[in-house]
Amino acid sequence: MIRIAAVGDVHAQTGNVQMLKAGFANIHTKADVLAIAGDLTAHGLAKEAGELAFALKDVKIPIIVVLGNHDYHMGQQGDIRRVLEKGGIIVLDGETTVVEAGGFRAGFIGTKGFGGGFGIRALPDFGEEIFRMMYREGVNEAERIHWGLETLEVMEPDFRIVLLHYSPIKDTLFGEPPEVYAFLGASIMAEPIDKLGADLVLHGHAHYGTEKGMTPGGVPVRNVAMPTMGRPYSIYPLGG
Repeated sequence: MIRIAAVGDVHAQTGNVQMLKAGFANIHTKADVLAIAGDLTAHGLAKEAGELAFALKDVKIPIIVVLGNHDYHMGQQGDIRRVLEKGGIIVLDGETTVVEAGGFRAGFIGTKGFGGGFGIRALPDFGEEIFRMMYREGVNEAERIHWGLETLEVMEPDFRIVLLHYSPIKDTLFGEPPEVYAFLGASIMAEPIDKLGADLVLHGHAHYGTEKGMTPGGVPVRNVAMPTMGRPYSIYPLGG
């Protein structure tokens, strides 16, 4: 069995670094890997990434993260990545990684994802160029997921995990105002997941959403935004 601890939307800053540090204390006794589903920082500042690195410095298991919309706010996403990687944290931006624990190999494809809406109400490739740019951004993120799952298929891990910030389904958004669903995720991201298969999808972003959901093809999706869960992290065992 491999135990995945997951959380999102930690929004690290000076005022909460000690709370985060305490929340992750002794996590190695409960989990084999920690996945953080974006919004690592409060305001998108590299110095806040430093605060997060400090809060995580005593964590003795692999840490895998993706960036969220907050982390892009000030245009310092490259610096945020460098600060975290300097602290030994694995940052995925359309890339894959494999970790081994408990006799199993867990492969991760991580990317931020994007909004755009769901089903027949999803943003189309039509109209003003600014909306078509948004549509293409969602397509690009879906293609990253597709590429990552294909790459992991070749690497043959025991489990494949998709780590996102935005949601690929509506189910885990229930509790949020429906008017903002299109800004919280996009169903186009679920298409490669159902086509190629995965064992677990983790995302954040929806602070007032619902923890558990499923893609149309039956892949379990978990909204691990810290405000949604009300705890430092949740643990999802695979192979038990």
